[in-house]
Amino acid sequence: MEDHYKEELARDADMLKALGHPARLCIARRLWQEGGCNVSHMQSCLKAPQPTISQHLSKLRAAGIIEGERDGVEIRYHLKDERAKRLLACLFPKGENE
Repeated sequence: MEDHYKEELARDADMLKALGHPARLCIARRLWQEGGCNVSHMQSCLKAPQPTISQHLSKLRAAGIIEGERDGVEIRYHLKDERAKRLLACLFPKGENE
């Protein structure tokens, strides 16, 4: 197997691991559907405490799936990984279970 192919598979596996937790998948899906949101919105949606959501966001950021942009005192997160967007489009076709 070529090194480039192995590296690509390793990146894909890391993305899948990061999205493998239900809360992180829910966060990514919400960001994909809405184009982005802040932690307060995620907290009310997920019914989870802010530190828990921050831990999940940290893992998604470390995997390169999301990024945050500061807007005053808030940080608005959005998906940045095109592979993750394509995966979410397969898992959650538009109009289905929104």
